[in-house]
Amino acid sequence: MPRFDLIIRNGEVVLPTGVQAADIGVSDGTIAEIAPELSGSAATEIDADRLHVFPGLIDSHVHFNEPGRTEWEGFATGSAALAAGGGTCFFDMPLNSSPPTLDAESFRAKQRAAEQSSLCDFALWGGLTPNNLDHLEALAECGVIGFKAFMSDSGIEDFARADDWTLFRGMQIAKKLNLPVAVHAESQEITSRLTVEIRKSGGHGWKDYLASRPAIAEHEAISRAIFLAGETGCSLHIVHVSTSRGVEIVKQAAENGVDVTCETCPHYLLLSETDLAQIGAPAKCAPPLRPASESPKLWRQLVEGDIQFVASDHSPSPASMKTGDDAFAIWGGIAGVQSTLPAIAGQPGFSPVQAARVTAENVAKRYRIGRKGAIVVGFDADFALVDLGATQTLRREDLLDRHKLSPYVGRTFHAVVRRTIARGKTIFQNGRVIPGEKPRLIRPTNGGKHD
Repeated sequence: MPRFDLIIRNGEVVLPTGVQAADIGVSDGTIAEIAPELSGSAATEIDADRLHVFPGLIDSHVHFNEPGRTEWEGFATGSAALAAGGGTCFFDMPLNSSPPTLDAESFRAKQRAAEQSSLCDFALWGGLTPNNLDHLEALAECGVIGFKAFMSDSGIEDFARADDWTLFRGMQIAKKLNLPVAVHAESQEITSRLTVEIRKSGGHGWKDYLASRPAIAEHEAISRAIFLAGETGCSLHIVHVSTSRGVEIVKQAAENGVDVTCETCPHYLLLSETDLAQIGAPAKCAPPLRPASESPKLWRQLVEGDIQFVASDHSPSPASMKTGDDAFAIWGGIAGVQSTLPAIAGQPGFSPVQAARVTAENVAKRYRIGRKGAIVVGFDADFALVDLGATQTLRREDLLDRHKLSPYVGRTFHAVVRRTIARGKTIFQNGRVIPGEKPRLIRPTNGGKHD
């Protein structure tokens, strides 16, 4: 009888402590052994010569929009694109699905849809709005990974922004439930009034849109959310931070004892407001792209550990919503779930260990999901086999998401995902997806329990 179900041989294995030439033995979807030369045989063997074996990427911030807006994306196409980018697990945001995930019933509907169509394991965020404070405990019992709030208008009518009272009360509840609150941090007061002023003067171009969402609107909201989290003792996460100053505000608060972390996105690391003018609608997002001077600062903060992880904020929409002459009317959202690991792992001066840390290990630790995020005996056998000696220029036909409107088309990455393995089964290889194990809902350990 074979000793293992799967052996990955001859790879450069990216462990939490460093890169090691080793074999990996897998049994029952779990990492059973890691050694320089494993003895024995397996039902399946993979030669990973000249490849780095990364832990499967965990994308903690995607909008796959199912149920209700599957024509925008959907779990089948979204998870296929994730797998093509080396991803094995995602956390789906409570919007833009319809209905959004605001109560137990909507949670269960989304869970059923994901279990039916996803290639990958998944976790689900619950929403935090003025209309569902009395449903947060039920969402925790269902197994949400945390609660997501918008401090500015979300753009979706059935997902209301959280005013200060809502955020304060929601954080109190989240603290009792031992779950984090994640916030989209932009000041509604600043952005809405600037938008009115600019629109009244006839503004409608990309420079006008950028002017309506200045960095101060982000910095003010981050500071306000941190103050409320400090007062309530809530665990806080700031999503898609776009500026080095925003990261510094988070760092200072954490040093002063607030339980706060942050993420950034590949588009803030790779693109700038100049790219928005050139690429147009596929590069529109909120917070918007910033001056080119911000990117090297964010990379430095990522290397230094001040930014805990990188998430795609994959937020697609049909092409009909990404056209027009009015920058304000075009739907904002970047579709990039397939490009995160190639963008991070191939960056000069950024080690494989650092890439694994910010795309998998830190995510699993922050959200307390056990047995994922690292190549460790006893953990799920989730891997991305990546060629760091190859380059690839992204073509639209390479994309597996529904609408293929990525701002990264034409960009050359210095890392190529050759194969993705989820719980010991190959789910992506040579440009195509392969059904693996039935996807599982991932719940946080100790989440939903009172302290």
